[in-house]
Amino acid sequence: MLKHTLKYLFLVSLVVFAVSCKKEAARPTNINLERAQGTLDSLYSHYSVDSTNLLRETYPFNDKYSATYLASVEQADVPNAYSYLWPFSGAFSAVNVLLETSGDNKYKEVLDSRVLMGLEKYFDTSRTPYAYSSYISEAPQSDRFYDDNVWLGIDFTDIYMLTKEEAYLKKAKLIWDFVISGSDDKLGGGIYWCEQKKESKNTCSNAPGAVFALKLFKVTNDSTYFLQGKNLYQWAKENLQDSTDYLYFDNVKLNGDIGKEKYAYNSGQMMQAAALLYNLTHDKQYLADAQNIAKSAYNYFFEDFKDEKGEQFKLLKKGDVWFTAVMLRGFIELYEIDKNPLYLDAFKKNLDYAWNHARDEKGLFDKDLSGRKKDESKWLLTQAAMIEMYARLAATK
Repeated sequence: MLKHTLKYLFLVSLVVFAVSCKKEAARPTNINLERAQGTLDSLYSHYSVDSTNLLRETYPFNDKYSATYLASVEQADVPNAYSYLWPFSGAFSAVNVLLETSGDNKYKEVLDSRVLMGLEKYFDTSRTPYAYSSYISEAPQSDRFYDDNVWLGIDFTDIYMLTKEEAYLKKAKLIWDFVISGSDDKLGGGIYWCEQKKESKNTCSNAPGAVFALKLFKVTNDSTYFLQGKNLYQWAKENLQDSTDYLYFDNVKLNGDIGKEKYAYNSGQMMQAAALLYNLTHDKQYLADAQNIAKSAYNYFFEDFKDEKGEQFKLLKKGDVWFTAVMLRGFIELYEIDKNPLYLDAFKKNLDYAWNHARDEKGLFDKDLSGRKKDESKWLLTQAAMIEMYARLAATK
């Protein structure tokens, strides 16, 4: 009897094991989500500062590094022990998207106990409206950039949409008060780039400013935000769009001179703002705007490329990888409307290629996604941008 019972239990255990293995094998794996998770681990392994929630700007660490865009001479002379705000904010975006895509609460813990705790080191209450400074508040007073704060405001609004925790929305509204304080009637409107250098009004303040305001409208239903977002979009279109290709110039100075550099994130944010406006108004002109920008951005920021196997595809041109990640936000917003897979398929091909060619043994990425040029110094924001892109593509169908 005992022999038969043991045999029965053994057979049952084999069946259970077989079913378990079948389920495990059938469980879908999302390679881009795994890549995003792995790159986040690499980021924290190589950029973390012991006993703090702050990050280094570069790997290997270089305490002589200084941002080239600062107005404050005092701040520019301070050894860069930690990252500036802008690169640090990339970790906020990256963890946000990982939380949204994975649904794993471990990223909520990383966000609250690590990212946002570190972010508060940059919060400046010595000047009003309150806002985030370009460097930690314990150092000599540093510049406050309207665009730096816009990116944070978008992230706080996004995480509020996901969690409905009022503290996030409260912070987003506080940031918006600072951002909109950077506008005036010169040049017919628009937001400046830097509080300390009111010399130009830039697409990088106004395009994401429009996105930020429209997202705030979606979560509050306060029409003030809608009108502000719509007006910022229209101002940027009238003052900074290149009428020959629908893409966006970088800035307009107060004397009317146009800075004609074209960066991926500027056009990408106007694409996203146009898509958001279409969703809110159903005005087909906004959809046409977004599609026109998308077509031109694809032609301008990608180039023909042949890999080592002779396969040809469109490769993202070498540049600021984070600019590319922000452009991707626009392509995704548009894809949710028109379901044209061309652009996202190109991004997926690029990120597949970059994983195998532009990533080193530490799991860190070079700026050149072709892998042909290697970076001796790897920038924090590049790593955060790669996490964001892999995580965003992991969520697209």
